[in-house]
Amino acid sequence: MRDQTSKNGVGQNKPYLLPLLLLAGAAAGFAIGGLFGSHWSDPSWGLFVGFIRLLGDIFMNILKALVIPLIVCSMIVGVSAMGDLRRIGSLFGFTFGYYVLTTLISVTIGLALVNLIQPGIDAGTAAAAAPHIKEAVVWYEAVFKLVSGMFPNNLAQAAADSNILGLIVFSLVFGGILTTLGKKGRRAIDFIDTLNEALLKLVRMVIWLAPIGILGLVANRIGAAGGGMAVWVELSKLLKYFLTVITGLGIHAFIVLPALLYFLSGRNPIRHFRHFAEALIMAFSTASSAATLPVTIGSAREKAGISEEASGFVLPLGATVNMDGTALYEAVAVVFIAQAYGIELSFIEMLIVMLTATLAAIGAAAIPEAGLVTMVMVLTAVKVPVEGVGLLLSIDWFLDRFRTTVNVWGDAVGCSIVEKRIESLKK
Repeated sequence: MRDQTSKNGVGQNKPYLLPLLLLAGAAAGFAIGGLFGSHWSDPSWGLFVGFIRLLGDIFMNILKALVIPLIVCSMIVGVSAMGDLRRIGSLFGFTFGYYVLTTLISVTIGLALVNLIQPGIDAGTAAAAAPHIKEAVVWYEAVFKLVSGMFPNNLAQAAADSNILGLIVFSLVFGGILTTLGKKGRRAIDFIDTLNEALLKLVRMVIWLAPIGILGLVANRIGAAGGGMAVWVELSKLLKYFLTVITGLGIHAFIVLPALLYFLSGRNPIRHFRHFAEALIMAFSTASSAATLPVTIGSAREKAGISEEASGFVLPLGATVNMDGTALYEAVAVVFIAQAYGIELSFIEMLIVMLTATLAAIGAAAIPEAGLVTMVMVLTAVKVPVEGVGLLLSIDWFLDRFRTTVNVWGDAVGCSIVEKRIESLKK
């Protein structure tokens, strides 16, 4: 395996400079939001608040604009680099199977911890005050909707709606067909490959704006929550639940995934973590796997030395269906709500939670707080009051950052493991 630092001039000489700048931007955002959060809704502070929000909005808009073209180009180039269409099917099955396996492991960890710690027992008095959420989704209807979305009738509309899974399916098939067209197909692939390289170069330029964008995103979220003290007050109310989720995410991120990385790909987990430091900080700051995807792809190719065919194939798919952190969070949250309402879930119902949390995580959009929406599906499956979601609203935005970071770390690990699989198929 080859390890290399960024090809960007500054990053090549000082590989830790950008991650430090990103952390500094996040720290500055926490400080600004914490100190001035009590003034965030004050009209006299409108210019200051608006400017801070603008910094984050511009940065997120740039990232989102890059996501769709980068996914399509990376996927087509990655698939076409594999050559044999039979190998594409084999790798898709291996990759999807790996993602399902890690998601099930994360859900199991979450269920074990929430039943051991039982954080919802102390939240029973708050259940009656939870706001009512009317919408309920039958689990199989959500699955049907997910499968239907994989085959959009309008690609432009799919891009506009951020139907990433539908675009991935199209790119997968289109890239495979191009490999069957000989020289004509090769010309098309070379053109798309050039577009892909241009997009990655643009990502390298945009990433140096990230510290300012992260400052705006974090400061606005902390400020909108009422500042540092307000955030702590809400966190203290659900501290046991918060610690249960964080412990589960920590076990999965620092024990399970590194073990899989080491034994299945032979890579050093600490070095791999450093290679993806920029993407992980970005994931925590934006709470969006999709918005982080351009940075994740850039880190995979330029820092971790992962091949174009592996990164282009695995990472776009992972940003859509590989949601280990989200699945763990949803399993913990559903059992927590059941405990708060005094509902005892049977072993069979726990298995249903495991299955539906996995399906819900796969179907969750790679956007901030999407897990709250898909959690309704899991709650409905085991007949736990949907309005219990209201118990979690005050700190969900904060936990969302941690689970998104685990999602992206899972993609980074999976990418390396699949590359190892690609190398073994070539032998």
